Parts: sequence; C-alpha cells; structure tokens
Amino acid sequence: RKHCQTHSPYNQHKKCNNIISSIIFYEDKNFQGRSYECSNDCTDLHSYFSRCNSIRVESGCFMIYERPNFMGHQYFMRRGEYPDYQRWMGFSSCIRSCRMIPVYRGSYRLRIYEKPDFSGHMMEFMDDCPCVSDRFHHRHVYSSNVMNGFWIFYEYPNYRGRQYFLRPGEYRRYRDWCATCAIVGSFRRVTEF
Repeated sequence: RKHCQTHSPYNQHKKCNNIISSIIFYEDKNFQGRSYECSNDCTDLHSYFSRCNSIRVESGCFMIYERPNFMGHQYFMRRGEYPDYQRWMGFSSCIRSCRMIPVYRGSYRLRIYEKPDFSGHMMEFMDDCPCVSDRFHHRHVYSSNVMNGFWIFYEYPNYRGRQYFLRPGEYRRYRDWCATCAIVGSFRRVTEF
C-alpha cells in the first residue's frame, strides 16, 4: 500500500489522543485492487491511482473531491467503509484530491447572509439546520462567515445533494466555497471524529 507524502501547511498529521487521521483509496469495489493511504491534504491523487471505487476511513474525517486542488464535487467522509462510490453519493469513480478535517472540540458559530459581501438579512447559527428556508426564510445564501468549527453546506434540505466544506473564515460570495449557485438547503457541523 502506498502512503501519502504530500504535506499541507494548514494541517500536517493532526493528532488527537494519539490518533492520526487515515483514509485508504482502492481502485476497485469492495476494497480490492491497488490501494493508497493518506493522512493529510493531497492536492493531486491522480499519480497514485487512476480510479477510486471504494474507500475505507480508518480514523478522522475527510472531504474528497472529483478534481485536483479541492475542486469539483465534494463528499464528506467519516470513519467507516464505503465499498462502492454510490455509498458516498458519488457520481463516478473519479477522485483527484482530498482534505483532512482537523479534530475540533470547541464551540460552533456560523453566520449566513442573503446577499454578497455580508449584506442583507443575516442569521447566526450554532447548531445543525436541516432546512435553511424554514429558519432563514430565504433559499439563497450569498455569503457566510464561519467563526468557529467546520461545517458542511448541502444543496437540498435534510443534508442531501451537493456538499461544500467550510472551515473558519470569510466567504464573501458563494463561489468562495466552490458552489455553482447560491442555493443552500441545509447545513451541519462536522462533529464526528
């Protein structure tokens, strides 16, 4: 099994209780074929495998991406086994980058705005939201400010559809979290490590 040697300035081998996050990519379904293990951010996985049909997350949480440099469709992966790409709601066997989500045990705080550049109606959240339009009264979120914690935005209510990973920081436009439109149906905190 090959191991990832790419290191990220943001998070290198984060340890919590002596546990290192670990994800293993397999070229074939049911954990068969060539495999590649990674414990941190990798911007381009193509040189390690040509396709990915199953994944095992041994510890930690990751976002995986269909294109290099954390672009394209994103998928949240928590500890567990994914014997085929439909199990992570993937559209194909193409995975080209991954990002390790650091262990976080603090409070969570997020602000969403109805317009770009933090303008218009604003609402602050500290917990999961299964239906944004029920609480925010808008279908569109044009900007966001993540003050604490790591969050996943979903395209549709009840944590369905396209996924977008947000870490602490300012997102002045929906393109800043790599969305193709401003629709956010639901969001949740990353709390399972």
